[in-house]
Amino acid sequence: MKIKNARFVTSYTSVEDCPVPDVPEFAFIGRSNVGKSSLLNKLCNQRSLARVSQKPGRTQTINYFVVNESWLLVDLPGYGYAKAPKAKRHLFNDFVADYLEFREGLTHVFVLIDSRHEPQRIDVDFVTWLVEKEVPFSLVFTKSDKVKKGKLAANQEQFLEVLSQYIDGAPRVFTTSAKDGDGRLELLDAIGELMS
Repeated sequence: MKIKNARFVTSYTSVEDCPVPDVPEFAFIGRSNVGKSSLLNKLCNQRSLARVSQKPGRTQTINYFVVNESWLLVDLPGYGYAKAPKAKRHLFNDFVADYLEFREGLTHVFVLIDSRHEPQRIDVDFVTWLVEKEVPFSLVFTKSDKVKKGKLAANQEQFLEVLSQYIDGAPRVFTTSAKDGDGRLELLDAIGELMS
């Protein structure tokens, strides 16, 4: 799939306010500071489509971007940002959970995992929740340029091994770098396949 155009549409703080789904929606979510905004910008070949911040936890709304006028890229708030006010953290989790569980237009969720680290409990818990709710997903390991190949492979293998205790079969896995573009075409091809 080639990206011809991508533009921001609008933001929402509740699923009820989201537009009537008329095209496929592909959501991206991950732990705060996983490099989501940078990856989305690289994916769409734009430097400032999604806001990139040095401070984690900046995405606090459901952000919609229309791509090629044929599908929606949905940027969801990151989970696990400890410095956000407790009341807001609870609210974010609620409306994100509602979106993931009940959004009719949602086609697939791409869960971003920081490839530099060994399996984190919060990532495993989130993915197993998706499994319980029967939400289709893939794993996207980010920041591959910041870790040695051996360590990258070991961390991925460990994550899948931990996950195997909770699910049958392995999800589809992508390895990406917002810096050098690794995995970009594979992600776009996967979206194209899911739309066909």
